[in-house]
Amino acid sequence: MNTSTIDWRQRANDIRPDGRAVIAGRRVAARDGETFDCISPIDGRTLASVARGRTADIDAAVAAARQAFDDGRWARKSPAQRKRILQRFSEGILAAKEELALLETLDMGKPVQQSLAVDVASTARIIAWYGEAIDKVYDEIAPTPHNALALITREPMGVIGAVVPWNYPMLMASWKLGPALAAGNSVVLKPSEKSPLTALRLAEIAVEAGLPEGVFNVVPGYGHEAGEALALHMDVDAIGFTGSTRVGRKMLEYAGRSNLKRVYNELGGKSAFVVFDDFADVARAATTVAASMFYNQGESCNAPSRVFVHERIADEFVRIVTGEAPKYQPDDPLSGTAEMGAIVDETQLRTVLGYIEAGHGEGARMVAGGKQARADSGGYFVEPTVFDGVDNRMRIAREEIFGPVLSVIRFKTEDDAVAMANDSPYGLQASVWSDNVNRAHRVARALRAGTVHVNQYDEDDITVPFGGYKQSGNGRDKSLHAFDKYTELKTTWLRIDPA
Repeated sequence: MNTSTIDWRQRANDIRPDGRAVIAGRRVAARDGETFDCISPIDGRTLASVARGRTADIDAAVAAARQAFDDGRWARKSPAQRKRILQRFSEGILAAKEELALLETLDMGKPVQQSLAVDVASTARIIAWYGEAIDKVYDEIAPTPHNALALITREPMGVIGAVVPWNYPMLMASWKLGPALAAGNSVVLKPSEKSPLTALRLAEIAVEAGLPEGVFNVVPGYGHEAGEALALHMDVDAIGFTGSTRVGRKMLEYAGRSNLKRVYNELGGKSAFVVFDDFADVARAATTVAASMFYNQGESCNAPSRVFVHERIADEFVRIVTGEAPKYQPDDPLSGTAEMGAIVDETQLRTVLGYIEAGHGEGARMVAGGKQARADSGGYFVEPTVFDGVDNRMRIAREEIFGPVLSVIRFKTEDDAVAMANDSPYGLQASVWSDNVNRAHRVARALRAGTVHVNQYDEDDITVPFGGYKQSGNGRDKSLHAFDKYTELKTTWLRIDPA
């Protein structure tokens, strides 16, 4: 089907999402019957009444996951069998791509063509990639003396708790589900209360694809209720969390208060985008940072929100970025042509506007945007905003805003740029722009970040790991390295007696 001809608004009027949890392969209401309203940030409409999961619901989901793991209905399937089911799961995602894209857009506000082309397509690819990888990953034999044989094998951990954010609901879920399921674990997923709908639908698609009941469960609810109960649960073996640094600290605390479960945090970022005056194509650097910063309404942990520009080219750079900003003026996410959509909810809208006000108050010079947009729509929209004259000590340069707000910081020397870029509690991503190959390598090595892009930004692939230094978290999502988070290494030592 040519998706450009789809009447997304009509489909939005017709859709009736099911907000019930998925436990042991079945749709179920919360044990106490409580629900919460799922509100669309596009126009304020109520999309569904969603099950408000609490401790009893988490207990039921973990019990189902544990039973499924212990009886081996999934863990003891051969890698080739798990691969076939995960491939069918991926195919089911693609078969439901328009429904999933619409749910994603209605739930969290991003343009529907981006949901379709990026979020759904990438989710399907990730599930298929890990399914394909699992029967290509070999165990090891250690170089022991001749009278011994030492086997080093990977085993699934057991029950994995996954807690994912609202900015990329499907994609962040797939980063956990792919390796965890491929390795043979059972999973209990707690999606954000701000965007739970696609996770619930994914669980149904997985069961339809042949994933055994209880292997993948989804319990929606609030973080302080369902999320806390999952992280504290004594029968959960590991937590894969993506979200704020504040909640990431709580996850570590919950592990300490319970069973010392493994906690893998993918947290916030304040990524540095460093442009030197020896980079000839200033316009490409400027248009790239605008596209990357305003993508997904700026609601990306790796958004290049701190731009360090050499003072010699800073005026030109700011002029080009300022000219680019209007191209990302927010529009109806269901139009099929919007470049930027709605902020996820009113709370986040107020947070973003509060940071814009703080930038004014601290003396930064706003050169583009800065206001709420489309207020008459009933939704939550913010103009793409650019500040010049920012000091790296300002709040807008130090704290994660999670909105379309770009800060330009001018520098004189390479050492100054590196020092300011690294002067952050975060270390998720960074970028260096230079036509001098020695400088590009030198600065890339000096930047303390999990990923450093050179003369581009945010090019990506499932084959490379994603994660950060410092308070941006620990462990890595994506690539084969993600298996490290969801498997245990076992050594089996065999003594070989002489004949």
